[in-house]
This record gives sequence, structure tokens and C-alpha cells, in this order.
Amino acid sequence: MHNYVALLRAVNVGGTGKLPMSELKSMCESLGFAKVRTYIASGNVVFESKLSEASVKEKLEKCLDAYAGKPVGVLVRSAKEMAAVLAANPFKSAAPNRTVAIFLDHPPPQDAVADARGRQDEEIALGVREIYVHYGNGMADSKLKIAAAKNGTARNMNTVAKLAEWANS
Repeated sequence: MHNYVALLRAVNVGGTGKLPMSELKSMCESLGFAKVRTYIASGNVVFESKLSEASVKEKLEKCLDAYAGKPVGVLVRSAKEMAAVLAANPFKSAAPNRTVAIFLDHPPPQDAVADARGRQDEEIALGVREIYVHYGNGMADSKLKIAAAKNGTARNMNTVAKLAEWANS
């Protein structure tokens, strides 16, 4: 069995994509995932599966599409990868609630930082399949747009730490 973290895009954010976490848990269990736990109401789920990452992603996206009637993006990381995302955070001394990892399916393009628009005091760094952003003054008034992050989903470092802990326990 493999331990995974699945991160759903645009779920329960700003009143769009409503999905009760109890429904997400039931979906995952119906797909044969074991030890399913959800974390906060923003589309985070930790579970075990004997399937590959690609198979987990495909099955969960199909199930969510059937439920929502539209595609719901899913980013999947193994327990080891989630721990590595946390360890690789280049902004460890910054407030974890003002630092995010934007999870992507593929490595970010090398020009992602240079192509960012609306940058003010934000710091940006590239990861393996992530883009890290530290919002010095918080996210509320940020105008930052990162084209490479369009199909990604962000989680702050507090959430990343909790998901890494759960996936590795």
C-alpha cells in the first residue's frame, strides 16, 4: 500500500465547488482507498491505496466529475513527496500562513518566476512540481499572477505540514 495526499482544485473556495468532506471521504472509500481522512473543508484527503499515483488521480477525477457534473482537478503526492515539499520550502523563516506551495502536475517552467505579473513584495521559488510563494503582506491584497500556476492548487505551509504528518503516520 502507498500513502497518498490528494489536493482538489477550487473546492469550497469563495462559495464555488461545494463538496462536503464527508462526501469526499465516501467517494475515496468507494474507490477502494483505505484509512481515508479529510483535512479542513478545502479538498484535502489522505489515504492508502495500492494503485499508482496516475491511477489514483484518474479514478478520483472521474468520480468527482460524475459528482459535480464538471471536471475537478486533483493533484496527488505520495507521503514521501509531501514531506519533501515541506522540507524544501525555501521560506522556512517566514510565517507559514503567508507561505504557500502551489502544487502542479509537472515541473514548473524555468521562466515561471520571470513571467509572474503583478508582483509586489512576494518572493517566488521553484520546486520539483511546485511553486513556492511567500506573501510578505499576506494574500488578501496581492495582485500576483503566475501563469504557470493556472492549473495548480495552493496550500499554505501549515496545511502542508499537517498533510505530510498524516500521510507519514
